[in-house]
Amino acid sequence: MSDVKGYAATSELSGLAPFSFQRRTPRADDVSIDILYCGVCHTDIHFAENDWGRTNYPVVPGHEIIGRVTAVGNDVNQFTVGELVGVGCMVDSCRSCPSCEQGLEQYCREGMTPTYNGEDRIDRLRTYGGYSERIVVSERFVVRVPDKLDPAAAAPILCAGITTYSPLKHFGVGKGHKVGVLGMGGLGHMGVKFARALGAEVTIFTRSEAKVAEAKKQGADHVIISTDPEQMAAATESFDFLLDTIPVHHDLNPYLSTLKVNGSHILVGMIEPIEPTVHSRNLIGKRRILTGSLIGGMPETQEVLDFCAEHDISCDIEMLDIHNINEAYERMKKGDVKYRFVIDMKSLKSA
Repeated sequence: MSDVKGYAATSELSGLAPFSFQRRTPRADDVSIDILYCGVCHTDIHFAENDWGRTNYPVVPGHEIIGRVTAVGNDVNQFTVGELVGVGCMVDSCRSCPSCEQGLEQYCREGMTPTYNGEDRIDRLRTYGGYSERIVVSERFVVRVPDKLDPAAAAPILCAGITTYSPLKHFGVGKGHKVGVLGMGGLGHMGVKFARALGAEVTIFTRSEAKVAEAKKQGADHVIISTDPEQMAAATESFDFLLDTIPVHHDLNPYLSTLKVNGSHILVGMIEPIEPTVHSRNLIGKRRILTGSLIGGMPETQEVLDFCAEHDISCDIEMLDIHNINEAYERMKKGDVKYRFVIDMKSLKSA
């Protein structure tokens, strides 16, 4: 075991503060990583403040981790000391169920082991995330960061990036398709970049007229103001796919009406339960699909990093010192970040 410094929440109302804990002694298949950067995901807030009622305190958030390999176990053959690597939303799975055998570890039959707020499958110790100095992770759940990518901007690709890339790839989005992206936050702006790179014509749906110029800057071909009934009516049966990144309750029915026959509305934002009620006629009448997608498996997470390097895609970020993390959380709740905070972990030493 080794002593590690980090930042943790100790209760729903505590906020985040310095916290010391222990990492496990590396196993034969483990990679030891000094953390350089960690992205800040809205999920981190949900767990820090127990919004979903399943936080085990203390919790050290962070699942968009970029770092440098400092040691490898005897059985590791994919990574060497000094390499730049990433760790995303999960650090283990059963590895033997049909999903795991297909490289879809996020759908593990027994449930994936999350990077934080989980329990290690072997020693039953708590998993702690990337708001910390170091992490130890099994080789299978580590990815290589291409040299071409900026390390800090690459961090959010491990959650915001893979969450939007995976469904676009799974559903075969490509040239000739019309894709609508709902929401223009951390996930939404990445969805626009990926859909464009895959060859689709992309439209952003936003509630604010003030965001039109920014949406075009992000690469959207068109912008629809979703609060304008005339614009929504004009979009009826226009889209092959909708990528819904909105993280709060919203009425799906007006958006479903913009899908063509056989169109798919893909949920990647966490909105449980769906309210208001979805009208079945909006699905049955045009054989539309309402579906969802959860991050991506390990092969696909490596794929999205390589795709970003090939197509010169990165996340728009704002760098953050860790001692400002609580203020950052408050800004995120107000939507006051374009589009992802990333913690420079050097600041942990001074904090």
